[in-house]
Amino acid sequence: MSYFVTGGTGFIGKYILANLAKREGEIFILVREGTEDKFHENCELLNLDPGRFTIIMGELAEPMLGVSDVDKEKIHGKVTEFIHCAAMYNITATAQLNHDINVGGTREALALAKFAGAKCFNHLSSIAVAGFYHGVFNEHMFEQGVGLDVNPYLKTKYDSEALVREQEEMEYRIFRPSMVIGHSRTGEIDKIDGPYYLFKTLQKLRNILPSWIPAIGIKGGEFNMVPVDYVANAIDHIVNTPETQGQCYHLVDNPGVKMIEALDVFSQAAHGSRLSAGISPGLLDFIPAPMRGALLNLPTVRHLIDQTLASLKVPKEALKLLDLKTKFDDSNTRKALAGTDIAVPPLRDYAGVVWDYWERNLDPNRMGSRTLEQHIEGKVTVVTGASSGIGRALAIRLASAGAKVMLVARGMEQLKEVEQEILAEGGEAYSYNCDLNDLELCDQVIDRIHEEHGAVDLLVNNAGRSIRRSLKLTYDRFHDFERTMQLNYFSPVRLTMRALPKMVEAGGAHVINISTIAVLGGSAPRFSAYVASKAALDAWSKSAGAEYCEHNVAFTNVHMPLVRTPMIESSPMYKFAPTLSPDEAVAMIEEAILEQHVEVNTAIGSAMRAANILAPKLYELLMSTTYKMFPDTAAAQGLPEEEVKPTPEQVALAALMSGNYL
Repeated sequence: MSYFVTGGTGFIGKYILANLAKREGEIFILVREGTEDKFHENCELLNLDPGRFTIIMGELAEPMLGVSDVDKEKIHGKVTEFIHCAAMYNITATAQLNHDINVGGTREALALAKFAGAKCFNHLSSIAVAGFYHGVFNEHMFEQGVGLDVNPYLKTKYDSEALVREQEEMEYRIFRPSMVIGHSRTGEIDKIDGPYYLFKTLQKLRNILPSWIPAIGIKGGEFNMVPVDYVANAIDHIVNTPETQGQCYHLVDNPGVKMIEALDVFSQAAHGSRLSAGISPGLLDFIPAPMRGALLNLPTVRHLIDQTLASLKVPKEALKLLDLKTKFDDSNTRKALAGTDIAVPPLRDYAGVVWDYWERNLDPNRMGSRTLEQHIEGKVTVVTGASSGIGRALAIRLASAGAKVMLVARGMEQLKEVEQEILAEGGEAYSYNCDLNDLELCDQVIDRIHEEHGAVDLLVNNAGRSIRRSLKLTYDRFHDFERTMQLNYFSPVRLTMRALPKMVEAGGAHVINISTIAVLGGSAPRFSAYVASKAALDAWSKSAGAEYCEHNVAFTNVHMPLVRTPMIESSPMYKFAPTLSPDEAVAMIEEAILEQHVEVNTAIGSAMRAANILAPKLYELLMSTTYKMFPDTAAAQGLPEEEVKPTPEQVALAALMSGNYL
């Protein structure tokens, strides 16, 4: 037995080669120019001897696969099984490119196989040939495919399989795998595809929602997938089993799982929430088709959909494939594999390694495709409150990533220290002394930045004032509310409003407001002035975001827990409270910069929001308990400051409310 394999450097093909290498007989492999290194990398990865294979140089879309006359002579009369794995699987590719590679490539592979005298042509097709068939699609069905014109990929898989069926010179086998995902033992995969499009959404859900709170997923339809090792093992066995020619083999998980069930398994593998209910992709199907089409074609609606999908890394072409109604019968495959240990393992048994491999190797934020350096280099960034605390740490980090950092604060001497530290490390920074309580000065500082550096690409409204005082001690201190509102709300709004016209003119920008975790809970005793001012900025930011998203200006509210900065030094009891370091706070802002979420939260913050929504009275009682257990500071009461030693009860509650303001 001898073999000729196309697509042997591909994801499925390399595992097929690994299986064939264990058998006797010569193995020819078609390798495209420039991919020789990939072939050798695969051999090293799978512990294969490259000398076991005969490389045939070629190109899929060329006549006779671009194989030279010299190489044609090498294979003439020497191929028993021709295994055609090479194809394009890209639902976002053009119809022409899909056709040239999938249909044209299959036509030329058939021509080369006939020339080589192959006894059987083994074609790697796909369950895509069924299209949107509603019901059970068995291995004898082909012409019954439905809705193949929805995506070029579906049609080219159908047309290429038709070429194999229509030729009469060779026996054939057709293999139709479902969505092929990572290896069941290693999780290894080489591209984002199928369920992986939704992994980023599951990751974001995990990061903002405690795992004990159930979440809502996408209900969807059938979501059939199989690990790559099952596909390769099944093909290897069937190709080398007599009297299996002339058949089609579905390589599927039978009975398979629903989409919501699969996402729930992956969410648990990611240590996230259970997906207890699902939203149907056909949520708008009750609207008459003409009206639905008109609605979805509105520019604002299209922009909203495009922006949402882009943030979730989901190509819009994939949406059409989320509500399939097809089940696949695999009777031929089961019969051919009877007596072997080749079977699809339960998804729950290998979902963990699949998720782990994706998160370590393919998560865009870890692949370096969207590092802060690549995202921010050369951009004009404004950081208020840059003289200390979070602002100082953020400014230094942005400068190290290559940004042009505008340092804004009231204390020029401290600003210059930060500027010099940045310059000493080779960064670029400029100091702007400004009392942000003066709204006219807010206008002036933005005007100066525009004049000297152009439009602002990133504005971080970080400067703020916090007052911790009970209302009963504030009856005659209404100015506390006025001055807190002035710096925490009016100032960032004024700065942003001044910068917005040029942001729009420049084609987009990003505004980040440093808010507080207490906004999520909706109440924070003794912080009424502070939380109200931040809640006002939160609401304004969300309204602005809705108005300016079509201009590519994003708004993000970062709900910070307690951070160890000079702002909390006036409350001695915070010496004993769990806090973030400024660098940890900067990590949250860095996530906001890269992802451009509407908000960035911690798990405890999301839990506070959920508790306030689900049990508002209980949450109020909890806040009341913290109010009673943690008294006003001596300074707030107008008393001499004394050493503060927390009680065991206070320590316990502080740990429970980790990160909250007490």
